[in-house]
Amino acid sequence: MQIQIGNHIYDVIIEKKRGVKNTYLRVKKDLKLYVSTNILVSDRKIKQTIEENMPSIVKMYEKQLRKQEENSGFSFLGKKYEVILTGGKEISLGREKVFIGREVTEADLDKWYKKQAQIIFPERLEYWVQRFDRKISFPSLTIRKMTSRWGVCNAKLKRVTLNLELIKKAPACLDYVIVHELSHFIELNHSARFWKVVESNYPNYQEIRKIMKNY
Repeated sequence: MQIQIGNHIYDVIIEKKRGVKNTYLRVKKDLKLYVSTNILVSDRKIKQTIEENMPSIVKMYEKQLRKQEENSGFSFLGKKYEVILTGGKEISLGREKVFIGREVTEADLDKWYKKQAQIIFPERLEYWVQRFDRKISFPSLTIRKMTSRWGVCNAKLKRVTLNLELIKKAPACLDYVIVHELSHFIELNHSARFWKVVESNYPNYQEIRKIMKNY
């Protein structure tokens, strides 16, 4: 099955399972529409559901396309750089351009990003711990790539884990995530009291959250 949105045609992947009670529509990174539904639901009913939800599906595609545009090329601390391919395996950052060797792999890029993050992330973490309006212990820091979270707080182990991808985003995004995770040392869940802690330390957090929803 396929659907057409504007001038583009996209594949529809139908996943029928016995334990699924409702029909769920998702657009993934591969720009395919995934339909999860019960095994008894007919293809005709699925097509009808897609047609009825087309405005929402269009928004899902627009969001994925924005993400792809945002994540394309080379970004560092919220700034996009023109990529210039060179010989060898070096990565050199200029004012407006980044020079990347033709032999550089994705793993090499991740190593470069992590090297920068290991300098910047601890500095920002220390900054926010020191100016936090509640007394908290200085946590240990882990940096790794994550697919579904920007940060994780383990209050018991006094550890904060930050997504390596934050090194590509604007510094305000990194600061917000750090404040968010530090706030979990005061309030473990996302209650109203939790958000008050966040707001008292980062007043414009809602503005940054809206920006990050597009990533």
